[in-house]
Amino acid sequence: MGYRILETDDIPGYLHERGHWADLDDIRVREVSDGNMNRVFLASSADGTRSLALKQALPWVRVAGPSWPMNPDRADAEARAYEQVAKVAPDKIPAIHGYDPENYALVMEDMSDLEVLRTLLNDGASYGPHTSAGIGEFVAQLSFATSDFGMPSADRKALIAASVSPELCKITEDVVLSEPYIEHEHNHWHEGLDDLAAEFRADARLRTEVADLRHTFMTSAQALLHGDLHTGSVMVGEREDAPVVRVFDPEFSFVGPIGYDLGLYWANALVSEERARALGALSDHGDQLALSWEAFETEFRRLWTTRVDTFFDDAYLDRFLRRVWTESLGFAGTEIVRRIIGFAHLTDLTTLEDPVPASRRALLIGRELIVRRDELNAPNAVRAVVQPT
Repeated sequence: MGYRILETDDIPGYLHERGHWADLDDIRVREVSDGNMNRVFLASSADGTRSLALKQALPWVRVAGPSWPMNPDRADAEARAYEQVAKVAPDKIPAIHGYDPENYALVMEDMSDLEVLRTLLNDGASYGPHTSAGIGEFVAQLSFATSDFGMPSADRKALIAASVSPELCKITEDVVLSEPYIEHEHNHWHEGLDDLAAEFRADARLRTEVADLRHTFMTSAQALLHGDLHTGSVMVGEREDAPVVRVFDPEFSFVGPIGYDLGLYWANALVSEERARALGALSDHGDQLALSWEAFETEFRRLWTTRVDTFFDDAYLDRFLRRVWTESLGFAGTEIVRRIIGFAHLTDLTTLEDPVPASRRALLIGRELIVRRDELNAPNAVRAVVQPT
């Protein structure tokens, strides 16, 4: 039949045809699309005892329509990422019930009983003791399993070849790792940030450091990444009185530098801290970078004992983790900057009554993380940068 864009009325028949739902008289469907590039539907039984989610990649950016085309085969990357994570961290992703490559549609667990982490934080909630540690473990488990330490060389080469995502990587290379530092039509910011936006564009040292990170992003094929790991792609809550952390939307997944995933999460955590500080509502925000790094390092070191190539010794592991830490800080800085003076901004800041003071602080923190990443060698050094003077 070929690719077709599914509408709400199509979902019952589609799920039935593919064996996901038997009784067409016992299905209710609603659209809950929220992002820029996909449509999402929830299907549930009349009594609410059964539910599924369906996500379909669109051939364009939703906010722009056909005038901004986007290849829907990014759904292939998302399905491939879920398949890899399911082997090593199945408790940290939604259960996947099927993928339809012809229609770029994923059928998965309904997570509507959970909350998006960013939404909770914007509403004044704390992270809790398990969220950032869960993210650190997730990154360690996925990255180790898909690195040269956890995967035989031939399998690694096949994974790299299958995971090439030039269109989506190009978006990151441009929107995150170059455009905010030059004059570009995508960039916009609050008028109270005109001076800093101009300073950043004129800062030769900053541009060179971002160029270094950009080249690392383009050339460092360390492990399979989520590729867009921020507080809007994490859901949290409780089930059976136990904390739940679920990572979703890995459609930007590709093989790249491990520090990119950690850096995106850290950037969002640091921005959420600035929001809380502006509102006088700081709780555990300042602990999150350390918690996620400590969980990542602990889990990576635990997995190291299972490495497939023992030529890499423990001294090399120490060197490797130092490099991941440093690159994570740099990528965190670039994510902060692009979320304030680049193309796509964060509601953490834009929903503040006056976003300028918190945005200015965040921008300056972002610059410090980029240009001083080699000297900020531990979480407490980062705290010294973040704490108001």
